[in-house]
Amino acid sequence: MPTIKDSYIVKIAVEMTDQVPQLIEFNQKQPLAGIIQELCNGWNLTDPEQYALQFNDSNNRNYITEKNRNEIKNGSVLRLQYSPSKTAQDILQKLHTGSPEEKAHAMHRLSNLSADMTFALDFINKQGLTLIIKQIESGKLKGAVLAHTLLSFVELMEHGIVSWDILNGDFITRVASFVNSPHEAEVTQAALSILENVVLNSTEGYGQVEREVPIGSLVGHLQAAPVVQQNAVALINALLLRADLTKRRSLASTLTTKQVRSMIQNHILQTGAAEGAEMAHQLYVLQTLMLGLLEQRMVTKMDPQDQDGHDKIKELRRIAFDSEGAGGSRGPAGFTRDYKKLGFKNDINPALDFTETPPGLLALDCMVYFARNHPDNYTKLVLENSCRADEHECPFGRASVELVRILCELLKIGEAPSEQGASFQPLFFTHDNPFEECFCICIVLLNKTWKEMRATSEDFGKVASVVREQIVRALDVSPSSLEQLKAKLQTLTYSDITQLWQLERTSREEWESHARPIVELREQITPDILNLIKQQRLGFLVDGTRFTKYSARGQRIKDKFWYIRLSPNHKVLHYGDCDEKSAPSTEELPSKLAVADIRALLVGRDCPHMRGRKASHQLAFSLALESVDLPSLDCVAPDEVAFAYWTDGINALLGQRMVSKETDRDLDTLLSMEIKLRLLDAEGVTIPQDPPPIPPDPPHYHFCYDLK
Repeated sequence: MPTIKDSYIVKIAVEMTDQVPQLIEFNQKQPLAGIIQELCNGWNLTDPEQYALQFNDSNNRNYITEKNRNEIKNGSVLRLQYSPSKTAQDILQKLHTGSPEEKAHAMHRLSNLSADMTFALDFINKQGLTLIIKQIESGKLKGAVLAHTLLSFVELMEHGIVSWDILNGDFITRVASFVNSPHEAEVTQAALSILENVVLNSTEGYGQVEREVPIGSLVGHLQAAPVVQQNAVALINALLLRADLTKRRSLASTLTTKQVRSMIQNHILQTGAAEGAEMAHQLYVLQTLMLGLLEQRMVTKMDPQDQDGHDKIKELRRIAFDSEGAGGSRGPAGFTRDYKKLGFKNDINPALDFTETPPGLLALDCMVYFARNHPDNYTKLVLENSCRADEHECPFGRASVELVRILCELLKIGEAPSEQGASFQPLFFTHDNPFEECFCICIVLLNKTWKEMRATSEDFGKVASVVREQIVRALDVSPSSLEQLKAKLQTLTYSDITQLWQLERTSREEWESHARPIVELREQITPDILNLIKQQRLGFLVDGTRFTKYSARGQRIKDKFWYIRLSPNHKVLHYGDCDEKSAPSTEELPSKLAVADIRALLVGRDCPHMRGRKASHQLAFSLALESVDLPSLDCVAPDEVAFAYWTDGINALLGQRMVSKETDRDLDTLLSMEIKLRLLDAEGVTIPQDPPPIPPDPPHYHFCYDLK
């Protein structure tokens, strides 16, 4: 009987400096020590325990261990190098006693090797990290050597082996000096990254960084190289996250000055630097944190004793009506009449309009901002509605409260930044009060839409839904300025929105039909449509997705990505490291995982890498595996669609039902299209709710047709 080729044996090449490469059969069941022994024998090398195998890929130079050896596949090229322990010892010796050139070379090697967990463990265990910290504190390092030292420190700490609390004040002061004074871009980049981690992960470090690194110093780095800009924004975000509300407002007042906004506009948004995934994420976080400052007013009800609030309401009335010349002669009855013209629901006591949260007092703030900064538009809007019949006037007060609620919902004010978020609006970096300016533009739009709809007070909800749709569609194109937002909203008239809604409604008419023949047809073709969706999901997995890498602590690692894709036969998942823009093929991805080894799909808080974390978990999913070496493959999807497609695809591979909202939406759309196509021949024919009755049998069957 012919022997079957063992699947655990792969053919590979092994290289070594100054040696002829060896072609070997790598047995996955044989201990690594035995394989290394055989390679050493082939090259007449002694002390095989001082050697280790290493991947020889430009994107992967990691040492091979029992945990990652399954990433080796047919055709791989490996290198035999000194073991991590010996390499760490050699580097430490050079750093202690070597010449300046040898120390520089050793530090360069260290910066390349520190990303490897196996090497990092050996180096840290030999007190290498302590030496690195002392050398940084000494302040004697300069130029490239300093850059490599800082980079090595960052990489070693990223593994989560050592806590950031081990750093003392002298170290933080020294690193802060690299940010506050001019240095090479590589030095500044690494120093900013260290300080960001200190702020986020150190118990006591935030206060010192906040004192020693003035915000003006960080702002200056916004016009540096892109990677320095990115890390500067990341550190600003970290400081905002850790600051209390008072300090956060103080930081925000600096960040919204015209000088800072111009830097962001001229050196980040207009240069294309914001197109990078990491910079886009950092700008999204910055926007979310800045808008989050509005949350306190949004969730605060107006207190009956709030004199400032009452003064603002009186100011709204005064700006609108006192120009008529009757301000001093108006009594309580006149005030009530004015408040009714202003569109408050409670014209006797308008303060009651601001007791709902959201939007709370934020609505009043926006109304007063509009009246103070755009008095002409404000008085025109109020007086114009005062001249209409009561049933047709647009209630400014009520409309403002609803509009602010809509804006808070769309801009997700009060929500914590998502770790995968990358969608920001450039216009929010063009003004010191961008939210209030958006309100001013949109309240004019609401009044215009009200007139176009010839609405009455009973149509208030319909007008609000149309305005919400106008704002959503305008923000979808990410206008770069408030002027562009205003221009886009002007093109989205009520008639445009109704046409779009009519098209969507028409596409659903047949689908929503409850006629029995339609229902039966739908049930008949649903399995085929679900199979079509399944094939699309699996095709998405075959194309693959780029995921952001996370540290051992579950924190997002900047500019580190990995790629996963399904093999064309749907039996193996291939994965490995990649850069921000590449999409490696299955042959270029070193690690693989058999679909048969997937035990279950976990999502959200059930994922191992999300347990005990406060961060957003909506896009997290894990593949629970049968393997002991790798208990799970943990991922965080880049967006909601990728999350839905991956979870659907994995469920399809496991023979389970696809349960995402995207599946329901696709099923609705495809079923509607298919039913429409099948009913083309029946166009103009009324489809009865029930099939016609079957006629009774004839009285006899004595009839035939004579062909003659």
